[in-house]
Amino acid sequence: MNYYLGVDAGGTKTYAIITDESGRWLASGTSGPGNHQINADIANANIKAAVFQALNHVHLQPADIRVAWFGLAGADREADYRVLTPMIQQFGFPDFHIVCDTIIAMRAGTTKSYGAVLVCGTGMNAAGIGKQGETVQCGGFGYSFGDFGGGEELSIEAFRTVIRAWEGRGMPTLLTGLIPQALGYGSVAEMFHSFLDHHKRIPSDLTKLIFDAAAREDNAAIQILQRQGTELGLSARAVIERLQLQGENFDLVLAGSVLTKGSSEFIHPYISKEVLEVAPGCQLKLLTVEPVVGSILLAMEKDGITITSSIYEKLDEIADIKGVVCNGK
Repeated sequence: MNYYLGVDAGGTKTYAIITDESGRWLASGTSGPGNHQINADIANANIKAAVFQALNHVHLQPADIRVAWFGLAGADREADYRVLTPMIQQFGFPDFHIVCDTIIAMRAGTTKSYGAVLVCGTGMNAAGIGKQGETVQCGGFGYSFGDFGGGEELSIEAFRTVIRAWEGRGMPTLLTGLIPQALGYGSVAEMFHSFLDHHKRIPSDLTKLIFDAAAREDNAAIQILQRQGTELGLSARAVIERLQLQGENFDLVLAGSVLTKGSSEFIHPYISKEVLEVAPGCQLKLLTVEPVVGSILLAMEKDGITITSSIYEKLDEIADIKGVVCNGK
């Protein structure tokens, strides 16, 4: 029997899973943040903990794994790989590969080996895999480097919208009542002075309030979400053009809480508009399984396995690692 290890290490958690060549889920491991850009020592410890938790569950050693595939947040540039490669190498896997976590999210969300992905959760990122296996990333480095959106920046935008409306520089908005209340203030003025006086950071969880206001036909909220959709569409479009996928039929996988938990009517049409102008064969597809599934699929494909419908069906069960019991060896 051949065994494959897949890892998804992000800014808040790390997942590792082991399957056999049929796609049967044998073991999993979970731990904390795995982004080396935040703290390399903590990332190293958490990735190692999740990996060996999974291995120990089925009494395997790294040498027993045919291919190990690591989808790591922060695996963006050559400088990152100079840190990550020796970090992962020390675990002892004979054949291991490292990609950005956006790439495994893409592969998890499609039955094709090529396509594109948009991730919009706390931040935003776009990436894709071409027909020859080449990868491209666009964004993921924050507002100063060309991005717009994700929970943190949408929350700031909502906060700014309230301040501007209060001062008379912006249109009236339902957010004027929703956001101070959610933050524990009786008025915008109280909130304004408290944040200035105490140098407070705007929390990143105000995005739901934008969707709530938009659902009540609040124009200011709708405009924020429309801009998010357009910006995401432009990022996906850049990836598609760089991979020369314009004439292909492929999936654009949508991942991250802003895209999968928020109402699709305010963002998705604006993504579609930008993308379909250059790639009419593109289809938007929500990610419904854990991104770590993509690591397993990429590991199997690297080992020469053709992914069958039976393998996809088994891996489709991995929609929530915390909520499903895996099979023992």
